[in-house]
Amino acid sequence: MSDLIAGRSCPLDYQYRPEDIAAAPEAFFCDVLYVVGGLYGNPFALKAVEELVAREPGARVVFNGDFHWFDAEDHWFNWIQEGVGAFDALAGNVEKELARDAADAGCGCAYPEKVDQALVERSNRIHQKLKEQMPKDEALLDSLKALPSFMKVEVGGRTLALVHGDPASLAGWGLDREGIDEPEREASIRSWLQAAKVDAFASSHTCQPVSRRYPEGVIINNGAAGMPNFNDGLYGVVTRIAAQPGPVKSLYSTSYQGLIYEALPLHYDASAWQEWFLNYWPEGSDAWASYWSRIHKGTSLSLKDAAPLG
Repeated sequence: MSDLIAGRSCPLDYQYRPEDIAAAPEAFFCDVLYVVGGLYGNPFALKAVEELVAREPGARVVFNGDFHWFDAEDHWFNWIQEGVGAFDALAGNVEKELARDAADAGCGCAYPEKVDQALVERSNRIHQKLKEQMPKDEALLDSLKALPSFMKVEVGGRTLALVHGDPASLAGWGLDREGIDEPEREASIRSWLQAAKVDAFASSHTCQPVSRRYPEGVIINNGAAGMPNFNDGLYGVVTRIAAQPGPVKSLYSTSYQGLIYEALPLHYDASAWQEWFLNYWPEGSDAWASYWSRIHKGTSLSLKDAAPLG
């Protein structure tokens, strides 16, 4: 019998070490990198990503997990899977648990104690519905199983690590905005950067954008590409990393060792997305209860809350 608590804890294969990242080969080399976390099955956000990166021929894109979530219908799921498949991707907890036979981990979110149990249970049911309705295709299942847990890449001659959660776990909350400036957390992050031998960690899992720069490097969490993140509009956020600023004015940015780490707004068709969402997740559904307020109103987070210090 598994001792996992669905939605609160994760299987052992979620775990890795910063030293594992240090030992891994670079997956690719590029001059411009976009990191897209938390698409959550939003087809309009996917279209916006495609249009954004088309403005920079040669730019690489990595979807760093949880590109599926709300897309609990065959056609919709395939649309997202094929769109993401045109780029590079790594696993989020959503994809990791879609590829697993057992359901002991629930959604695999590893929610901390601060998160209400009712929300945890809704997330487990959302994931179960997604898993039940995803296309029954062995090739699809194999592609989900093949997604890496992290990726090391080289951008403009500098080495970076892309993770879904944090540098120790695929669903870790160590790069969460809340508590990031506490001395103990800061010490952990700085230690991770040194042990992984990278200039930066780019993540998304916790759904709240944040960026910080330390003497050892940068962390940047884009929050969600497929949902609003702030209190000033209904747009997603993606991370762009390059030596020069991109084609879109950044929300905030920081620089380190010759690279600029930008949080860019992702302006998708919010009205169309709201209509689409309600068609599949009507009032009273689990996804509506957990996410509708954010999808049609945004959040209470300000840019000042997320912007880097120093």
